[in-house]
Amino acid sequence: MKALTLEQILNLCGMVAYCQESPMQIKRASTDKLREIFARYATQQINGELFMTSEEFVRGFLGQSYNEESVKLLAGIADTSKDGLISFAEFQAFEGLLCTPDALYKTAFQLFDRNGNGSVTYSEFVDVFKKTDLHAKIPFKLDGPFIQLYFGKDRQRTINYAEFSQFLHDFHEECALEAFRMKDTSGSGFISALDFQDIMVNVKRHLLTAEVKDNLVAVTEGHRVSFPYFMAFNSLLNNMELIKRIYLNATAGSRTEPVTKDELLHSAQTMSQITPLEIDILYQLTGAVHQTGRLVYSDLSSIAPEHYTKHITHRLAEIKAVESPADRSIFIQLLESTYRFTLGSVAGGENHNPDKA
Repeated sequence: MKALTLEQILNLCGMVAYCQESPMQIKRASTDKLREIFARYATQQINGELFMTSEEFVRGFLGQSYNEESVKLLAGIADTSKDGLISFAEFQAFEGLLCTPDALYKTAFQLFDRNGNGSVTYSEFVDVFKKTDLHAKIPFKLDGPFIQLYFGKDRQRTINYAEFSQFLHDFHEECALEAFRMKDTSGSGFISALDFQDIMVNVKRHLLTAEVKDNLVAVTEGHRVSFPYFMAFNSLLNNMELIKRIYLNATAGSRTEPVTKDELLHSAQTMSQITPLEIDILYQLTGAVHQTGRLVYSDLSSIAPEHYTKHITHRLAEIKAVESPADRSIFIQLLESTYRFTLGSVAGGENHNPDKA
């Protein structure tokens, strides 16, 4: 069985967009180049116009093998008319979407907007969410208070793109809280170190660099994790860009000067509301790698999840036109190691072709 995070879906599509990075923006590909690529995979002709089927888009163009339901789900991102066929205009619009700063959110929105009417209903959200690994691992209350705040008590309210982007962000936080409650079976306000690791890997992996992921248990020293610690840990990872500014404030702009916990805490209190517990956790994380009791800017960079827009911009600028799905496998391998904003994984895909990764 194969599964994709939402970012991996974007990466699979984004790596075959021909956007080019400039200092201020990502430039669009030429129409002629896109038409050449489109014609290579589109086989359906209606009234003299070429179209790609869902299978041609996912299995041919993206070079991925999935079951029928997953193929329809993934192709629906580009098939905005939801008629089962992707026109060149839709293909071109999709490439343009991948060049926007909020490409990840927009791609996710089109994944959930099953009928292409520009809004997401409760039933559309549930339909897609139930196809994710996260739903299988975290039995989220789909009729609970959080859902009612966005979709209404009767769940008849629809949400537009801007609201959906906030919903997706808040949904991650709510899933983490729900996961903690599920693991805290005794109601003590504590979970085990292994349960903490499980939640972070399954729900919050978009915040985890390799260094943080490898030290999730070590940083707790095997002790039980309290709810305040859990919240502070997530808040710290969410605010690492702010932490970097706090460090630079403490060092007057130097990126190599070692900073003690007290020095960073003093700087934090003059700039923001970063808590002492978050600073404690920061030094626990860096201390798991080296035991100096001080940190430098490079330590923060190893902990901070790379900003998504910067990541995908660099990737799109590096990736050139390729001749076949097989040529893309190296990029798939490079990008599949990254996990950013996600609802877990879109599950249910089968690899029918053993030659495909």
